[in-house]
Amino acid sequence: MVHEEIEKVEGYDASSIKVLDGMEAVRKRPGMYIGGTGPDGLHHLINEVVDNSVDEAVAGYCTRVVVRLLPGEVVEVEDNGRGIPVDKHETGKSALEVVMTTLHAGGKFDNKTYKISGGLHGVGVSVVNALSEKTEVWVKRGGKIYYQAYSRGRVLTPVEIVGETEETGTTVRFKPDPEIFGDYKFERERIEKRLKELAYLNASLEMVFEDKRSPEKIYRKVFKFEGGIKDFVNELASGKKELMETIHFSRKKDFLELEVALKYVSDTAERIHSYVNNIRTTEGGTHVTGFKTAISKVLLDFARENKIKEQLTGDDCREGLIAVVSVKIPNPQFEGQTKTKLGNQEVKGVVESLVVEEFREYLTHNTSVLKTLLEKIRLAARARIAAKRAKELVRRKSALDTGILPGKLADCTEKDPEKCELYIVEGESAGGSAKQGRDRRYQAILPLKGKILNVEKSSLDKILSNDEIKTIITAIGAGIGNSFNPSKSRYGRIIIMTDADVDGAHIRTLLLTFFYRHMKPLIERGMLYIAQPPLYKIESGKKVFYAYSDEDMKKIVDDLEAQGKKYTVQRYKGLGEMNPDQLWNTTMDPVNRKMYRVTLEDAEEAERILTILMGDKVEPRKEFIMTNAKFVRNLDI
Repeated sequence: MVHEEIEKVEGYDASSIKVLDGMEAVRKRPGMYIGGTGPDGLHHLINEVVDNSVDEAVAGYCTRVVVRLLPGEVVEVEDNGRGIPVDKHETGKSALEVVMTTLHAGGKFDNKTYKISGGLHGVGVSVVNALSEKTEVWVKRGGKIYYQAYSRGRVLTPVEIVGETEETGTTVRFKPDPEIFGDYKFERERIEKRLKELAYLNASLEMVFEDKRSPEKIYRKVFKFEGGIKDFVNELASGKKELMETIHFSRKKDFLELEVALKYVSDTAERIHSYVNNIRTTEGGTHVTGFKTAISKVLLDFARENKIKEQLTGDDCREGLIAVVSVKIPNPQFEGQTKTKLGNQEVKGVVESLVVEEFREYLTHNTSVLKTLLEKIRLAARARIAAKRAKELVRRKSALDTGILPGKLADCTEKDPEKCELYIVEGESAGGSAKQGRDRRYQAILPLKGKILNVEKSSLDKILSNDEIKTIITAIGAGIGNSFNPSKSRYGRIIIMTDADVDGAHIRTLLLTFFYRHMKPLIERGMLYIAQPPLYKIESGKKVFYAYSDEDMKKIVDDLEAQGKKYTVQRYKGLGEMNPDQLWNTTMDPVNRKMYRVTLEDAEEAERILTILMGDKVEPRKEFIMTNAKFVRNLDI
């Protein structure tokens, strides 16, 4: 054992204890408050301010929320709620100043001003203020317009009256601090997705998004759903063969408000989107456990009454289920740092009893739907048994039991999974280049022949009989489905590497859907990536440039033309066109490569598009093609 010399510090006394005020603490350790200073933390700032406006809507005082992106990556959030109070607080300051500059200050702690809130799960607008280069607030209240400005959590101006109005509401404008977030840029799609989600969860609330960063090209989108989460479920089911209408109900019992929308479709996946006080609980929790138990209990009871002989499980009962479960409770308790799993034990029983009542009542009065669902779960049980046999066959032939890896896999020499990465490569030609160009110490290559099976329309036993999928399962070595264990993966990173064309995008989408359906923990742990090969190679004399988008290519070409230099541009149609050195330098070298980590949102979008393009319904596919055809820039035929 090696003993390192540790320098001893004398004089550990009261003077050694440093006390930071709230704003200093936030700026010193922003990750503790917003999870990090990358894209997630940056966009969390918007969520904090928006959640306050939505809380006003839930309380019944706000009907419209507008989020604007302004030039310079400035954000503005405006609502027509009551407006933050501006009268004198017990501290002697304006209540507005207290809310904006004091941690844990607000109207959400006594269950009177807000019986439930989403903002309480976050960290508050004061943290947004602390992490912003400049923040400005306008409050419309009591016939006046009040204004105050701040910088990095410090007050710049006193609260002052700047006008008169008959309206009420609050507008918060802030510019995240480059000292904290570096050179950042807000992502329109991410913001839009959250606003649309909030509009679904709060029926009739109008959520408006405006991107005004480019004055010449203003983008505006309005989300408002009178049907609320019922409309949400209908969208999630779009393109799928539906087995019933959408059930929707709201119930209140004791401390809890429950809203549920659900329907069954013909495929095999279970999709449950869950929320607590408008906050997405991606890891579920007690409310989801109660919901699942209720659905299974009702169907198993009916199955016994109808003398179904198959040995059914809860998973069989929920196959093909699409549901949105939203609960509102006064004091939510979450498990873990991510706050995405509800821990309140008292919620489970209440949700279970309410869902059992509603679901049983519906099926009792809709016997044709009941008959359809019972037949579906019978088939699910049979498919599960067949899949179990197929899975055992795969397991017997897998590397875990025999040590035999797929013949086409070029494995790496490193044995520590955390240091290893597996490239799943489209085509034998590209696979050959990748094998020659890789760092064989820690990079493994698995070439695929053609397109894998569309798992969206296939049962598990059929999936497990597909050679390409069996090869992927065996190479990764961590199982599949409910038995998948990411800690047993032979690789710390799984990287999808396909051509930058239509076929490549298709294969990538098929793979994403497979991993989302059958190896979801890979995505949850951030182990799945998409490689980004270049689209263009630009040569000028002895210099070679690679461009990963049309914009990159244009910039390089413009620079060369400005210097009066000659050049040639080659458009790569496939990975196989690159020699091993080029593939290594552009796509596989950790120093130079560009990779995207796949998130659950990415996978859900891939699955949605796959359902539209390869599902049973023609109309959604036709509509998608007609809507998106005008955006196509490169079509490889």
